[in-house]
Amino acid sequence: MRNLTWRQIAVILGCVLTLATLAVGVYGLVRGPQSAESTPAPPPPGEFEAIPEQATPVVTLKDRALPHTSDPIAYSRAVASSLFDWDTSLGFLPTDYTAAVLADADPSGEETPGLIADVATYLPTVDQWLDLGAMEVRQTLEIDDAYVPESWTAAVQQAHGHLRPGTTAVTIAGTRHRTGVWNGESAESSHPVAFTVFVACEPSFDRCHVLRLSQVDNPLR
Repeated sequence: MRNLTWRQIAVILGCVLTLATLAVGVYGLVRGPQSAESTPAPPPPGEFEAIPEQATPVVTLKDRALPHTSDPIAYSRAVASSLFDWDTSLGFLPTDYTAAVLADADPSGEETPGLIADVATYLPTVDQWLDLGAMEVRQTLEIDDAYVPESWTAAVQQAHGHLRPGTTAVTIAGTRHRTGVWNGESAESSHPVAFTVFVACEPSFDRCHVLRLSQVDNPLR
């Protein structure tokens, strides 16, 4: 039994609910893991290293690795949070926030180019990011619901057993919150968002992996 590529999945979904074509584009090379900083050599005997009274703390991203789970709902919620929770004032770039999702892409590599294009539409461009950074914009996602859409059942039936076993679509519905500084004053905004995460879990893989993402605000229902 052969596995379907995303192109074949898109054809199947189009027969069920006329799903709009997912946006495509090139986001760039995925950044590999950062190498650990080398430990400085100790000072020679008789010399002492000056220690500042108040050292500036180094800001680092917390561990954003996706959970190792075979639960597609829990996994998709983690994917959503990884993409939507970010802070432009910390000195990182969009690629630092998307790295965890891209690192957990389809192990076969078939869907990875498409996933890179999908992820690019979920975060601001670098130029937009820098503009938002000047306003210290921070974003979080409040997830209201995460569920397997009814249309996915029809899509699986239309596939006649050719879908990769364990492939599931999970639609996320929630509210995107943003805070920042505008003209020297604190500002905030909220906006409803919805999208679908396509994942592959057991028995194809020992745990869930990301396949593709729908367009934002164009989820499966």
